[in-house]
Amino acid sequence: MNLGSNPEQQRLDEIDTAGKPWRRWGTYLSERQWGTVREDYSANGKAWDYLPHDHARSRAYRWGEDGLGGFSDDQQLLCLSVALWNGKDPILKERLFGLTNAQGNHGEDVKELYYYLDATPTCSYARMLYKYPQAAYPYQQLIDENARRGRQNPEFELIDTGLFDDDRYFDVEIEYAKADVEDVLWRITVVNRGPVAARLHVLPQVWFRNTWTWFKDARKPSLAADGQSGVVISHAELGAYQLQFEGPRELLFCDNETNARRLFGERDATGFFKDAFDDYVVHGRADAVNPARTGTKAAGLYTVDVAAGGRAVIRVRLRVGRTGGPSFSDFDTVIAARRQEADRFYAQIHAGVADQECRRVQRQALAGMIWNKQFYRYDVSQWLDGDPTEPPPPPERRHGRNSDWRLLDSADILTMPDNWEYPWFAAWDLAFHCVASALIDPRFAKRQLIQLGREWYMHPNGQFPAYEWNFGAVNPPVHAWAALKIYHLEQRQAGRGDRAFLERVFHKLMLNFTWWVNRRDAQGRNVFQGGFLGLDNIGVFDRSAPLPTGGFIDQADGTAWMAMYSLNLMRIALELAEDDHAYEDIATKFFEHFLYIYYDVQCMPDGTTRPMRLRSMVGLIPLFAVEVLEADHLERWPGFRARLDWILDHRPQLAALVSRWAEPGQKERRLLSLARAFRMKKILARMLDPDEFLSDYGVRALSRHYLEHPYVFEWGTQRSQVTYTPGESDSGLFGGNSNWRGPIWMPVNYLLIESLRRFDDYYGPGFKVECPTGSGKLLSLGEVANELSRRLLRIFVPGPDGDRPLFGASQKMRKDPNFRDHILFYEYFHGDTGRGLGASHQTGWTGLIATVIDELK
Repeated sequence: MNLGSNPEQQRLDEIDTAGKPWRRWGTYLSERQWGTVREDYSANGKAWDYLPHDHARSRAYRWGEDGLGGFSDDQQLLCLSVALWNGKDPILKERLFGLTNAQGNHGEDVKELYYYLDATPTCSYARMLYKYPQAAYPYQQLIDENARRGRQNPEFELIDTGLFDDDRYFDVEIEYAKADVEDVLWRITVVNRGPVAARLHVLPQVWFRNTWTWFKDARKPSLAADGQSGVVISHAELGAYQLQFEGPRELLFCDNETNARRLFGERDATGFFKDAFDDYVVHGRADAVNPARTGTKAAGLYTVDVAAGGRAVIRVRLRVGRTGGPSFSDFDTVIAARRQEADRFYAQIHAGVADQECRRVQRQALAGMIWNKQFYRYDVSQWLDGDPTEPPPPPERRHGRNSDWRLLDSADILTMPDNWEYPWFAAWDLAFHCVASALIDPRFAKRQLIQLGREWYMHPNGQFPAYEWNFGAVNPPVHAWAALKIYHLEQRQAGRGDRAFLERVFHKLMLNFTWWVNRRDAQGRNVFQGGFLGLDNIGVFDRSAPLPTGGFIDQADGTAWMAMYSLNLMRIALELAEDDHAYEDIATKFFEHFLYIYYDVQCMPDGTTRPMRLRSMVGLIPLFAVEVLEADHLERWPGFRARLDWILDHRPQLAALVSRWAEPGQKERRLLSLARAFRMKKILARMLDPDEFLSDYGVRALSRHYLEHPYVFEWGTQRSQVTYTPGESDSGLFGGNSNWRGPIWMPVNYLLIESLRRFDDYYGPGFKVECPTGSGKLLSLGEVANELSRRLLRIFVPGPDGDRPLFGASQKMRKDPNFRDHILFYEYFHGDTGRGLGASHQTGWTGLIATVIDELK
């Protein structure tokens, strides 16, 4: 696909060719900063308790900001977001509410209805929708009802409260459009979906991230009123800007600083604090805001009375410098133009996708990828030691969470899994995000992978930081696969791959590979243990903790991930050998690593071994370790061919363990794989069995066989059991908010599809398997890949009944025209029904459905 020439593509090109900073402003504001590790200065590491939602409106954040439908510059010095009050809520709605890890019956969970509907890569246009009840928001009901429910019960969601049953709510559409690089148009459209007129207070807010409280002699920026509708913005680093509101009732000012009176009982604390607008609008305290109309946080206050079915529109404009003059004469024209340009951009992305529902799913998935890009600031060394103007943190922190990651110092735009439930980058998630993002913005995707290898992210020992709660955890090494995927995608889009990118990322990946070999192979047998490897509670034991039996687990998935890593690095080396034959030696080295991979068992303290015959996704991961070489590859790389022949002659016992790579397949191709034909057919017979792994909506993480016949592991007095659990987790492992014992997970399903396509490249259409098992229907492996792709897509598109399975039993979300086409991208999906589960906006890796659609064309 060639993206061709369109205004959005031109903007992307201008970033590199003309140095125009089209990415400087974007949807980089998180939906949640409270309850994060960065803001936790406690001794016990209980981040959710240290800065809860109740404190968020009153306490200045140290490391970042949050807000509803937010926008900011790429260093998050200046932020925009919307605040709302329906006249009944106890607090101003400035940020999304949700339950903490301890409050939710399945861990943390956002309790709001919001949708990322559109966005372009430069954020020249972005649109989201927030649904706000006209009755009082049920904060306490959500807490109490979820506390009453156990792990066997579904979560109690906002839609379940009945507040939306008679449509008494507002649709609040938030749009941003760029008239130029630093000329941002901001439109808020309020629609009353209810049967009678209703009033809403709307506060478009602007504020500075607090960078002045923590250091001595820090320069404090300022916001000051300019007449009745303007705000003059002055910041030493950012420069001068002007914000213009169209016809506000009044302008409000305060400071983005902590209200120590409210939070800590300090009666002598004076000032106009962060929560001043809440005090002023909701509680009528006129003295809460600064009468001098200056500060570091400001808002235009609008009170709109909206007729039943009617709408109200609020316009705001942010421009660099001191522009003066009218701001709104071309406002709607510019927004309409940017929206049309977004349509044109996505029309090229959708080329070849005929089905309108598939186009809708793909566009909203990619929009979510853009909205989930966040500014991430975290200097671990500064966080551990504390700030010059603040009391020192508890001494326990120096030996607690992330204490051995002092090197990590991030101040970048990074792609996040979910900007409420997971508002921090996660290493293996990020690799999948980049693959999906590359469909629309390969430059950004490449930079993200390179970024992870920077010296302020990668540990000196070569480990990638896993995720904020534990940078030292072990995630699957999928980054070489992602780099190759992006390289080939760009090759297809532009007619050439970026070898400079591939070489740059390859050197960092080699360091990471060495860390794996040196740190995760306890017995020196190329069997890799340690960590949950991203599959959370899939096994009998918590794989991040010492085993109750003693000993250790040689993990099938750890070993298979490393085999996959070896082949990916080999393939990158061969690609680089096109320009530099020295890489042929390196390719051979990774081929050797691949050959040395073995099978897995658990090793007991007494030296005996016990096979772990649990039928789970762990046993399918060896299929990921597959590479196919074209017929001319061995001729183009004679040095590599000579070394392969040497290994075949001198290490036949190793070569016999894996696929017979010396035997040509379709079009004389060669296969490198952990799974030879006979073994692969045995695995696929299980995987494609509806009574085991194959669901109507993809491949389950655990065999359905264990619904009636739980897997039991016994060792001495130890007895552990695993049961097929297709929905939410019924255990407390990993906070109880993640479950790999039955649901469908997009990233591993996508890797299965990828692998089947690679096998099909070798075996061709004559190699068939029964799909589904027991049906008598024979399909080639490429056809199986397409079938799995269609099953995944079935989660999101309307079925014969017109409903999208991801919405579960909610009739409102399935049938209502104001809900049914707004798609949510959940963390995982029910193994039998396809209902969405876990984080509801994890467009991150679930956004891979956009790539699935692209590859089905």
